Amino acid sequence: MDHDHHAAAWQRISAAVLDSGFSLATACVACADDVDADFAGATLVTAGELRLLAAATDEHARLVEDVQLVTGEGPCTDAFVHNAPAEAADLHHATTRWPAFAPLAGEHGARAVLALPLTVDTTPIGAMDLYRRRPVPFTAAQKDRADAYAGILALLALDEYPHLPVPGRSAPHGSPGRPGPQGYPPTVHLAAGVLAEKYGLSPEDALARLRAHSFRHDRPLLRTARHVLDHHSLD
Repeated sequence: MDHDHHAAAWQRISAAVLDSGFSLATACVACADDVDADFAGATLVTAGELRLLAAATDEHARLVEDVQLVTGEGPCTDAFVHNAPAEAADLHHATTRWPAFAPLAGEHGARAVLALPLTVDTTPIGAMDLYRRRPVPFTAAQKDRADAYAGILALLALDEYPHLPVPGRSAPHGSPGRPGPQGYPPTVHLAAGVLAEKYGLSPEDALARLRAHSFRHDRPLLRTARHVLDHHSLD
């Protein structure tokens, strides 16, 4: 049955390639359509432990994935850290589990979620998140099919992002990895550096201020970071 799901997933992706080209984004769209998800995203953890939004099916997916980045919690983080699926049939009832992520994700249209780790030789390199607008859980067959897509997305990720930390590739300076995706995209760190210099803050406090501003104004973290880089100010 696993082989059947894998073959069917490749078939769907191959059909989608004819319209939009072969890519991680194409595979993500094919998966969402195949398992009846309304939107989906894939986040990777690069060699420097920086989280990177590698694919999003639409703006809703980008916004919800950014909520995970801002809050530092959510199904993507859980799937990556535990190298196991993370799901919630109704995010309205997941506020204890993800107190910051769940309500904000709901505001952007997510109600049910299934996150699957993207792994290479059992090593997680990121996660794929599948969202539904209604509190309808994914069936066992849909989870099996999504798992097949996750294996394919992991391979495509290696093609598109050659610096991902995987078996056989040494970590920077031989340092051990952290237990989870603690980092942020380079743009965010640059913006935090600007704030630290301007206001005499530590890098950690500057990053916290950047995240707090995004959270308070309900703006994507990357948009806030780019504003800081352009204007050297949060305002």
